[in-house]
This record gives sequence, structure tokens and C-alpha cells, in this order.
Amino acid sequence: MNKISFIGIGIMGKSMAYNLLKAGYELHIYARRKEAAQDLVAEGAVFHDSVKSCCSSGEAVITMVGFPADVEEVYFGEGGIMDNAREGACLIDMTTTSPRLAERIYEEGCKRGYKVLDAPVTGGDAGAKAGTLSILVGGDIDTYNTCLSIFEAMGTNIRYHGKAGSGQHAKMANQIMIAGTMSGICEALSYARSQGLDSMTLLESVSTGAAGSNQLNSFGKKIVEGDYAPGFYMKHFIKDMGIALEESRNKNLMLSVLEQTLMHYKELEAEGLGDMGTQALIEHYASK
Repeated sequence: MNKISFIGIGIMGKSMAYNLLKAGYELHIYARRKEAAQDLVAEGAVFHDSVKSCCSSGEAVITMVGFPADVEEVYFGEGGIMDNAREGACLIDMTTTSPRLAERIYEEGCKRGYKVLDAPVTGGDAGAKAGTLSILVGGDIDTYNTCLSIFEAMGTNIRYHGKAGSGQHAKMANQIMIAGTMSGICEALSYARSQGLDSMTLLESVSTGAAGSNQLNSFGKKIVEGDYAPGFYMKHFIKDMGIALEESRNKNLMLSVLEQTLMHYKELEAEGLGDMGTQALIEHYASK
């Protein structure tokens, strides 16, 4: 496969699309705002003014949009992927979305002769830019093997997790881990401040010890400096945690840390912070 259609040129999607261009793929792109894609066009991507036109151009169609409603629209809406992708195309949704929606896309896609994978990513904007994303894949193993070279243009830790929806379930587990870790970081920094400790000295002390983590390395300094620029939007993390909580309740799991963290983030979103990065969770503690 050499021709790829990429739908969704946001913080993550733009860098992922750029890495596909760098790898030599013929890239066709669609974004709601053409100006958001101008730098990709300058690098050789072909811009399309509709999902219909874009998805009909690629042997593989990758979607990286915001919310489950956006995924549903681009796949099942008027002029969407299901009705307009090339015969036999590989449909790869890399959005973090509902596992049940991933299963629906798979079932309907297979009926229409498409090959379908759910392949959400983790690694943030830094990983997207560097091409070092972790990619968590669900669907048929043969389709995974067919698309592996595409994934290798965007990530370095690519894992097959099982049947359709499994990639999304793996991403939910990832987001649950992040929720607990980010809460722990914010609580630890709040405690340190209350005891008169220097926050940067604390970060330097603990980052290489047992409390060290990718989240601490990525966001600890930003939290201390009050830098809430989004590498990953708070509003998108709220969406993810909501899906994870719903899926856990379907299995009668009580995930109290996830539930509490989601409640804190929702309070901040209600205060107008939804477009800030996930590290803005510290504001929950600062307001107390």
C-alpha cells in the first residue's frame, strides 16, 4: 500500500501525517479547516475538501479525530467512509474511542469487504512528532501484519492486542494508569508546597527514583511553572476517562481513583479549562 488517506489533522494527527509523508507514502488529507493543513500540503500532501473525496483516494484510510461522535460521523454519516472508501481498503481508526464503536466499524466494514483495525496511540504530541508513538491494535492479525509498515512510520512500540475493540480496551487501561499517575503527581506537588519544599528540587530528587514516570518527566516541570499548553487536551482526556468508566461499570468493576479523577477534571472543564493540557489538574488542588 502506497496511497494513504488521513482524516483529522489535529495536534496528534498532523505530526502522524507528516511522518507518513517522510516515510514516502502518497498522502491524501482532509481537515475541517484547510488552513490547518497548509504546511502538510507544502510538503506534498494532497488536500481534499470532503471526507468522501479523501477516503476514495487511499488504499488505507486513517482517522484521527476528536470524539466518538466524530468517528461515527466520518464512518457512517452522509459522504462518509463506509459508502465511499476504495473496494478492499484498510480502514484504521486511530482515535481513542468506544470499544463498542470499534466493534461496530469492524462488523460493518467486513460486511462491505473492507479490512478494519482499531489502533489508538499513546505518547502525546512529543511522541507523535518524533515518530515514537505506542500503537495499540485490535482486529484481524492478517490485517495487522498488512498494515505494520504504516504503523512503523508513526511509532516504535506497536502491539497487537486481539480481536476488534481490543486496541481501544488497551488504550482505556493506559488512560486509567495516567489518571492515577497525574493525580498522584498533583497531590505530591501540593503536599510539597504546603510543607515549604522547593518544587523543582523535589522533581529533581524523585524523578530517577521509584516515583519516576513518563508523566512526571513530561509534565512535572510544566505543572511547577504553570504551563498548561496542551500536548493532550483536558477535554479529550475527560472523554477517554468517561469511556473507561462506562466500560468498567459494564464489568461491575469499581475504579474509585478513575471516578474521582474524572470528577476533578469535569469540575475544571466547567470552569472553562477544557482546552488546557491534562497537567492543569493541579488547579483543582490550587483552588482548595
